[in-house]
Amino acid sequence: MKLEELVSLAKGCGTPRVAVAGGASAEALLALAEAKARGLVSVTLCGRLSETAQVAREIGYNFAEDERVAAGSPSEAARAAVQEVVEGRAALLMKGDVPTADLLRAVLDHDQGLRTGRFLSHVGVFELPGLSRLLFLTDAGVNIAPTLIQKADLIRNAVEVARACGVERPKVAALAAVEMVNPEMPATVDAACLAAMSRRGQLGEAVVDGPLALDNAVFPEAAERKGISSPVAGAADVLLVPDIDAGNVAYKALLFFGKARVAGVVVGARVPIITTSRAEEHETKLLSIALGVVLATKMA
Repeated sequence: MKLEELVSLAKGCGTPRVAVAGGASAEALLALAEAKARGLVSVTLCGRLSETAQVAREIGYNFAEDERVAAGSPSEAARAAVQEVVEGRAALLMKGDVPTADLLRAVLDHDQGLRTGRFLSHVGVFELPGLSRLLFLTDAGVNIAPTLIQKADLIRNAVEVARACGVERPKVAALAAVEMVNPEMPATVDAACLAAMSRRGQLGEAVVDGPLALDNAVFPEAAERKGISSPVAGAADVLLVPDIDAGNVAYKALLFFGKARVAGVVVGARVPIITTSRAEEHETKLLSIALGVVLATKMA
């Protein structure tokens, strides 16, 4: 599958409403304009409406058909957008010009948030030149240093995203710096435990193996050169990184050095959350919206 196919899939999902926390973001509005033009979503903008209107005028965005909810500070905009979901008026949540921390704080609020009892995690979906399959990377944006139990949840969330994108039984590589278990390298121990859990059916519809390094997880020739025999080596769909530092470096390396196209979403809440960086271009935001629409339809 190519990421553009996500847009085609999303077109068949109706036009769910997305609540945007902080609408005064030119890149977010450009993505929303294209998403609306393609019939993917309807929109509710939450935030400082005068600032949103000014940005909209500057880029030629037409919000005549959008719903608008006035909110002052970024935290108020985040709470207002979450409330749109809580009260059933929106099926998706998107970050505009508010910090991710403010948005996730509103999502995780015990009384008025979107908790489900599941673990929240970010999944990036990459289309790389020369690679015939999509790569799913977790977690580059939410969890700093996940425990073994939390890594199991990260795998379950990423597998859900991969399956929604048409990967029937995802192959998951638990990444580390080396392929052998070394008690002095906790990531290798966790990876081996996750592989054992997978063999016992504890991680759902997936095949998990590790520890594997990035090269021999993705490229068959690298796995062959090292003599690694595994159903995942050289064929991984999902890459589980050991911590957010590794995830952030891998994400940006794939994006800028690998010239990848990417979509991203946070899963584990009542609805998908589109939390691309405010610095990312509107194409990434558009593809992330399409991914969110597909996931929201699967969750409905």
